[in-house]
Amino acid sequence: MQKKYYTILFLLISTVIWSQDTNTEESNQINIVYGANFTKNEVKYPGASIFSKDEKQVQFEHQGADLWCDIAIFYQHENRLKAIGNIRLQQGDSVKMTSGKIEYDGNIKLAKAYESVVLENTDMTLKTDTLRLDREKQEAFYQDFGTVVDSANTLTSEIGKYFMETKKYQFLDSVHVQNPEYTLDSEQLDYYTSSKNAYMYGPSTIIGKSYKIYCERGFYDTKIESGYGIKNTRIDYNDRIIQGDSVYFNKAKEFASATNNIVVTDTINNGLIRAHYAEVYKAKDSLFATKRAVSISVMEKDSLYMHGDTLMITGKPEERILRAFRNAKFYKKDLSGKCDSIHSEQKTGITQLIRNPILWNGENQMTGDSIHLISNLKTEKLDSLKVLNNAFIISQDTIGKTGFNQAKGKDLFGKFEENELKIIDLIKNTEVIYYMYNDDDELIGINKTICSEIRITMANNDVEDLVFKTNPDGTIFPETELPENSRKLKGFIWRGDERILTKEDIFDEDDNNIELVVIRGISNPIDIDAEEEERSKNEGDPVNKSTSNNTNNKATKPKKAKVQIE
Repeated sequence: MQKKYYTILFLLISTVIWSQDTNTEESNQINIVYGANFTKNEVKYPGASIFSKDEKQVQFEHQGADLWCDIAIFYQHENRLKAIGNIRLQQGDSVKMTSGKIEYDGNIKLAKAYESVVLENTDMTLKTDTLRLDREKQEAFYQDFGTVVDSANTLTSEIGKYFMETKKYQFLDSVHVQNPEYTLDSEQLDYYTSSKNAYMYGPSTIIGKSYKIYCERGFYDTKIESGYGIKNTRIDYNDRIIQGDSVYFNKAKEFASATNNIVVTDTINNGLIRAHYAEVYKAKDSLFATKRAVSISVMEKDSLYMHGDTLMITGKPEERILRAFRNAKFYKKDLSGKCDSIHSEQKTGITQLIRNPILWNGENQMTGDSIHLISNLKTEKLDSLKVLNNAFIISQDTIGKTGFNQAKGKDLFGKFEENELKIIDLIKNTEVIYYMYNDDDELIGINKTICSEIRITMANNDVEDLVFKTNPDGTIFPETELPENSRKLKGFIWRGDERILTKEDIFDEDDNNIELVVIRGISNPIDIDAEEEERSKNEGDPVNKSTSNNTNNKATKPKKAKVQIE
């Protein structure tokens, strides 16, 4: 009987107040749409009105949002309520939330939902155990693990925040993105559900079917598997590892590029490329590098450094071809050289120095129209040397320091043992000028000889023995009897000041004074979505304006009664 009395009283009061306030401005008060069964329990819920469902659920409305539940404990004077059982909160056509329990404060428009919370927007679903929904700021927040599913990805994290107006998530702590094509793990991730763009902060790893990316600041378009890293970035791409200040990757184009302080590691051939700009084309199995570019081939107890204004590597792992274009130089212990360009082919083991080549072996300077270095394909050590057409070898007299030992011929062929040049054969129209000393380092004379072939035996990169073959014709001149102008063979050019003595000498002044590109977003990735949003606002884009949830607009439904219950 008492229950019926309260229900009739509630309906009468509602009717009276409805008629009085239909023309007044809607207040901040939570409104009762359907109260069903009404009761009170001052012992357990002092000051609260208790509503429970009958055939229909209890319904409340507050500034554009409707809430349905099985039981509601409504503190009208405090403008808050507790809802229990089969909760459904609907905000316009875009936001829907279900849960087992909810607490809602109408003064600050803050809802706290518990038990199997599900928040649905037009293009995503969020599931968590506890969720705070701030309708004033249009933000949702969880800190006890949550799962977000949209049309492309499943995202999980310990902590998450959702910005409804921009459809942006901010995930913190143990962030994981699962996609059929890849996985992404990060310390912090900003994710836009509309564009499917992800912005990574802190250590982050993306693993795809044919690549692995690590960075500590970066951007990733999850739709097309494309993006960049701008802090401590590394991409494991096929048989290469790419590192640099800024590294870009595009799966569809099978392309990666890097800028500033780049290291590209060939994991199969144990080689490195260092530069300040590089491009890798996976489908073509090629690499392009420039700006202080150097190739480093790791060899036993030594490394070969090769530089050019531009480096290009093409071919499959066992058939790599390296080309160095313009101002090409190379250096390894006891062997260095320079020319216009270098062509090195792994399959044949031949490295060609092309156009104006010069080679230094210890103190010995070698020149010719073309120079070839041949490696042993099994041991990968230097095997032999060819200097073709106009071969000329010069070394300064190491004792007297005033003259030059010289040998020339049409071609020169050399033989290496354990990467050290041991034998040199000069053939066809050979000539020699050689300073001869006794055991006390006293000059005996200057040997000047012409013959068809000369063999020079080397030890510690110095001449140990000379053998003249096939009709030699020579004379040993006392130093005083051989004029200065006769002490140099025709074509003699000494280029000792150009000799490359260290690996740093392969770079010229321009290489060492390169100004590096300023990388934007080192502190934080450039937020493309935020920039687009700001640009749209500044341009007054009507489409952009219409995408908001219209939460600041007044409700279009009829105004509900303001009920006072004592």
